[in-house]
Amino acid sequence: MKPNLVTRRPVPYLPIFASTPIPEEDPDYVRVMSAEIRVLARRKNAVLLVHNYQVEAVQEIADFTGDSLGLSLEATKTNADMIVFCGVHFMAESAKVLNPTKKVLLPHLGAGCSLADSISPESLEDWKARYPDHTVVTYINSSAEVKSMSDIVCTSANAVSVVRSLPNDRILFTPDRNLGAWVARQVPEKKIVVYDGACPTHDVLRGANVLKTRQAYPDCVVIAHPECREDVLAVADEVCSTSAMVDRVAKYPHATTFLVATENGILHQMRKRYPGKQFIMADGCIGCRLHCPYMKVTGLADVWRALNEELFEIDVPADIAAGARRALERMMAVPRD
Repeated sequence: MKPNLVTRRPVPYLPIFASTPIPEEDPDYVRVMSAEIRVLARRKNAVLLVHNYQVEAVQEIADFTGDSLGLSLEATKTNADMIVFCGVHFMAESAKVLNPTKKVLLPHLGAGCSLADSISPESLEDWKARYPDHTVVTYINSSAEVKSMSDIVCTSANAVSVVRSLPNDRILFTPDRNLGAWVARQVPEKKIVVYDGACPTHDVLRGANVLKTRQAYPDCVVIAHPECREDVLAVADEVCSTSAMVDRVAKYPHATTFLVATENGILHQMRKRYPGKQFIMADGCIGCRLHCPYMKVTGLADVWRALNEELFEIDVPADIAAGARRALERMMAVPRD
């Protein structure tokens, strides 16, 4: 008799931050676990949303891969009863806000975000008190509560358009200082006060690292995320959002090598779509600097257990969800760049 792959426990569950991508290096493990996850997802009418920065084996089980907002919007188009969000906590919150009737699971509660944690409701209140006549624009990499206290949300794809669309010339941009500074340079007609948070994964990279790597690939194209520092963006050929980085490669049909300045998980989607091209991490390493430990904490065992036991459901209080939804909906009325 064929064994019931769904009900048996293939591997022990490891405690918080103990899951590693090491088992995902075993092809047999990946094949069995991936098959079990897909069976469970079908049985429970669940959609698997996976961010581009996740480990490769987790990206491969996805129904949809992409950036956080794009994934949440994809979920609104499906008839799934359950969302399994393989990303970080604020992304699962946004998915819940935009899909209030669906059950949203975050496979690993250790999947936080240093950038989102850099701005708390109390901190935002303090900054709003200091700049009372400013419109608050908050990057989507933030908690639902912080979004609910903001006038409008933005993504890295539409941040410039969002700021330009606002009637007020005085803007308080939170929480990413690098993205905020980049927006301020694109929209000099606005007086933009920038909060002092940052994504450590992007902020660690320096322009000197990129220039040194570029010397080995003189004909390469440099694509950078706007969460990077100004000296990195200054030497980039393209500055764009996570999902746009994958698409932007097509703009250079004759280029063979691309230096990529963002979290190293993005290389998987780039290599799948453009198998004839070479993608190098801009830090000149294998991406050891451009590595987000929160994005990499989720493994196949975490996804399997969350689905099997329906663990780690994300809920957002109604009043906070209403405010966050309002800020998100205002943003969605503004087209992406």
